[in-house]
Amino acid sequence: MTAAAALTAAGTASASASRAAVPGRDVTVMTFNMHHGADPDDVLNLNHVAQAVRQSGADVIGLQEVDRHFASRSDFVDQAEWLAERLDLHLAFGANLDLDPEKPGNLRRRYGTAILSRFPIVNSHNTLLPRSETGEQRGLLEADLMVRGKKLRFLNTHLEHTSQAERRTQVAAINAIVNGSRLPTVLVGDLNATPDSAEIASVTERLTDTWPVAGKGDGFTYDSRNPQERIDYVFTSPGVEARRAQVLDVTVSDHRPVRVELSIR
Repeated sequence: MTAAAALTAAGTASASASRAAVPGRDVTVMTFNMHHGADPDDVLNLNHVAQAVRQSGADVIGLQEVDRHFASRSDFVDQAEWLAERLDLHLAFGANLDLDPEKPGNLRRRYGTAILSRFPIVNSHNTLLPRSETGEQRGLLEADLMVRGKKLRFLNTHLEHTSQAERRTQVAAINAIVNGSRLPTVLVGDLNATPDSAEIASVTERLTDTWPVAGKGDGFTYDSRNPQERIDYVFTSPGVEARRAQVLDVTVSDHRPVRVELSIR
């Protein structure tokens, strides 16, 4: 073998070894409406929520109905920070309700969604979604995560539960944000809509519902004790492949969590 050929062979072998050494970009995600830490009997136990998240083994978790110093129902605890510290995860929070404290000098009362991540959160932003005069303010929490050198956009939402018309306007706003993303994207949340609804049909014009692809059975998530509806979802953009989806047998909230194993291509 000539010296040039040897160098070429060595370079090829080195490049192949380098490619082989790059770890896979597998990510396990979860969506969970935690009902401000209260179980179906309305008994508050944030430890049970932390235990459910830990046992899931999920890398990135989208939580809905999260309180921060919000009310006596959650003992005015900063639930987002408490869970992040207890689980040693990065945190992004989106305040959809941001209210004055009950007493002057106390911290503001906030309620919304949170993202917990094993991976660094590069940046995050919460967008308030359209609502009627009587509807509750909802939002879309966006976080860009650095997953082993690759950016992943993770979106978390909780849509209006009383009005389909309102949900449709909220989905339209979410779709506009999704369309503007060039990153591989995961959207999770409690959409308060079943798979046969117009809202879900609109979402799946752009994203893939992972349950039909990677889940088994009906995928019902609500209510947690006797699930009859599938209203909690994990959606993915092209470039993100679902390998396995599960509804976890957990009754620490009124919803069951959905756990999905993904690969970023």
